Amino acid sequence: MFDIGFWELLLIGVVALLVLGPERLPGAIRSASKTLRSAKSMVHGFKQEMSEQLRIHELHADLKKAEQMNMKNLTPELEKSVKELTDSAKSVQHPYEKADDGSSTKPS
Repeated sequence: MFDIGFWELLLIGVVALLVLGPERLPGAIRSASKTLRSAKSMVHGFKQEMSEQLRIHELHADLKKAEQMNMKNLTPELEKSVKELTDSAKSVQHPYEKADDGSSTKPS
């Protein structure tokens, strides 16, 4: 990712030890690793959200194509997209039904 070798890391460690001292260096390392971990998590979440938005956009484009063809003579890809959107719409219309056994858990 950054193409940092052993000697560069050693130099950074020695400079950090001289600047921060042996008492504060472990805390600084923990803080830096925590910050990097949270940044990685944020980037991963952003990637997932973008891929989901692209998938939704593709489904909408497929639905528009299917509507233009009057839902006749659809390609297997378009049929799959339309079926997925239809199933999603059904699950939104009946949010309290369980998918596995068909029983209803309506709130009282």
